[in-house]
Amino acid sequence: MASLPLPRPALTRAGRSALTMQHMTVPHAPVPQVPDLADAPRPTRAFGVYIGRFEPPHQAHLLVMLEALRSVQTLIVVIGSARAARNTKNPFTAQERQDMIRAMLEEAGADIGSAETGRLRFVQVRDHLYDESRWLAEVRGGVQAHVGGSRDVALVGHIKDESSYYLRSFPDWEFLPTHVVSPLSATDVRRAYFAGRLGDVRGMVPPAVHIFLERFRQTPEYAELRADSEALSEARAAWEAAPQPPTFLSADALVSCAGHVLLVRRADRPGRGLLALPGDLLGPKETLLGCAARVVRQLTGLGTALDLSAALRAEATFDHPDRSQRGRVVSHAFHFVLDRETPPELAPGRGESGGGELGGGELGEARWLALSEVLAHPELLFEDHHEIIGRFLSGVTDQS
Repeated sequence: MASLPLPRPALTRAGRSALTMQHMTVPHAPVPQVPDLADAPRPTRAFGVYIGRFEPPHQAHLLVMLEALRSVQTLIVVIGSARAARNTKNPFTAQERQDMIRAMLEEAGADIGSAETGRLRFVQVRDHLYDESRWLAEVRGGVQAHVGGSRDVALVGHIKDESSYYLRSFPDWEFLPTHVVSPLSATDVRRAYFAGRLGDVRGMVPPAVHIFLERFRQTPEYAELRADSEALSEARAAWEAAPQPPTFLSADALVSCAGHVLLVRRADRPGRGLLALPGDLLGPKETLLGCAARVVRQLTGLGTALDLSAALRAEATFDHPDRSQRGRVVSHAFHFVLDRETPPELAPGRGESGGGELGGGELGEARWLALSEVLAHPELLFEDHHEIIGRFLSGVTDQS
């Protein structure tokens, strides 16, 4: 059986040079100056917790952390969306974001000490869109590893919008509101960055972060992300005249057999080269089950010899509003279990796609992959497909 493939291939130099982006205006207010830390008061609290995605860390993030370090002896920065596949919303790995945060604080003159025993600590947590309690437990567990038995823990933050809901999820931690209020957001930074407006980016991030972003801009990963950003912009533009934002309904299939799962490598953007569950948009004359079965039969080439009705074990809807950058895409997924000693040989079919523009053209090479490897590498799977697999196979240990 095929082993888990390496991350998606890079574009050629010619392909990177041909990328273009539509100019977008990003409004942002002037960022306050970094305060002088020479006369900072002695911290009165033992631990502070600051939760965010920091994609990337910007000037307002820096000011919040510097302010927090005046009040707490040790600042624990919880970095969300860890181990997710790179996309235009989460373009950087947790380690890259961690390195940027440390670099910008050191550059600003903050006394944070060493990575192991200093005043700045990190916790990396994955997203769990369909299991809020698991996300909360991982945050608490990560923080607990640093604070031990101490109850002197403050949660640093500012209730900005609906994305700040988590500030109410830890009632036993004292809330330490920040006095830093800025309209600047990482979304603004990313839009300017992937549009190639480096002058705007320079004014929104600390110099140390800007250095990283400049270096990252020379990588194949940046070229892929910029191409994804362009593709998403074009797709949104195609629906601008619609009377209301469209909602897409897809049928996806998790096919498992003898410790393996059937996955495809995406051939289209966004997420070209990432692994995904077989699926397609629902056709006008299809049932959801019929749509999922069609895609599986096309990919395996087994046709009616594959009795999927007998193999069906479970089905569920995955409809988190933020599950897809492509728009409002709701997935109804089916879990099929093939009762065989070994997975069947694949001979991809050539049937026509029954769905729409998110459908058939995206399906690339299909392969059987060991379930243990798939669970251990969420960073190689598209959107929330790793979570879908985990939900259906909850009895299998998640090794990630």
